[in-house]
Amino acid sequence: MDSSLLSSDANRVNAAELNAKVNAAVLKSGSDWDDLPEGHVLLRFSAKLGDIIKEAGYSEMYGIELSAPTAEGQPAPFHTLLILQKFLRANAGQVNAASSQLLGALKWRKEFKPLEVKKQVFDKTKFQGLGYVTRLKGVPDSVNEEDVATFNIYGAVKDTKKTFGSLEEFIRWRVALMELTLENLQLSSATQPIPDYGKGSDPYQALQIHDYLRVSFLRQPPEVKAASQKAIQLFSAHYPETLSKKYFVNVPLVMQWMFGAMQVFMAKETVRKMQWMSYGEELHKYLGASVGKEYGGQGPELEGNSVTPRYEGESVDVDVDVNKAAREKEMGV
Repeated sequence: MDSSLLSSDANRVNAAELNAKVNAAVLKSGSDWDDLPEGHVLLRFSAKLGDIIKEAGYSEMYGIELSAPTAEGQPAPFHTLLILQKFLRANAGQVNAASSQLLGALKWRKEFKPLEVKKQVFDKTKFQGLGYVTRLKGVPDSVNEEDVATFNIYGAVKDTKKTFGSLEEFIRWRVALMELTLENLQLSSATQPIPDYGKGSDPYQALQIHDYLRVSFLRQPPEVKAASQKAIQLFSAHYPETLSKKYFVNVPLVMQWMFGAMQVFMAKETVRKMQWMSYGEELHKYLGASVGKEYGGQGPELEGNSVTPRYEGESVDVDVDVNKAAREKEMGV
C-alpha cells in the first residue's frame, strides 16, 4: 500500500482526535448559565421570551416547554436556555433575529402540531424504507460518544407519484421523522450548556445522511422538486441548529460539480455542514465503523435496528428507543 495514503489516514485520525479533545474542553469550560454576565445575549433573549410566548399562544419547542424567567434580570430555566441558544446560534448571536425566528417557529408548531404528527400512522406503500433514525458510536470529530443519525433513503421510493403526489402528506411524514430525531437527542435530560455562537460545538445535534443510490438527477419530476423545496424551506425556518452535518452519498461526480458551483450562492455555514461523496462505501471515513456494511462500516443494517415513523399494520405502541433491538439481541429475545 502507498505509504502516503497511510500517512494521510493517520493525519486524518490524529486531526480528528485533536479536534474532538478541543471541542470537549470548550464544552467543559463553557459558559456557566448560572452565572451569566450582565448583558449576555441569553439574558437579553430570556427577557423577551414572555412576550414571544404570549404573542405565539404556544410554548413548546423540540419537546421542551419554554418558560420565561421568574425574576427580572434572571435567565430562563436551563432547558429553555438550550432552545434559546440554538436559535441564537442560528442567527449569529443576534437577539432580534433569533426572537423573530423563534416566534415564527412557535406559531408554526401551534398550527401544524408536530408532536401529534409524530404519532401519525402513514401509508407504508408510500413511505416505508425511506427514513430511519439510529445511533452511531465513535464518530470522528464528534464531542459525543454516541450520535443520533437520520438516514433518508431516496432510492427506496417505489412510485414517485405515489410518494410525492400529496405534498402535504410527504411533509407530514418528513416532520414525523424529524420529531423522532429530536426525541432521540433527549434534550429534556441534557445537562451541558451549549457554547455561544462561534465558541464551540453544540453536542445536541443530529447527523443527516441523504442516500441517492439508483436516483436519477437528470429527470426529476415536478412533484419531487416541489417536495424538496418545501422541506428545505420548512426545516431551515422551524428547526434551526438541529443538524450538525449533512452527508450526501451515491451522488454522481457531475452532480457534485454542479452543486459545487452553486455553493458560491450559499451561506458559508450551510456549505460547511455539507459533505458530498460518489459512493456509499465512503461514508465510514466520516462517520466511523458503526455505519452499516453498505456504507463501508461494520454496523447492523438500518432495517430492524432503527426507529421510523409509524406505518399501517404496525403496533401503535412503538418503542422509540433506537437501542431496543441491540438490547433484545444481547438478552437472547
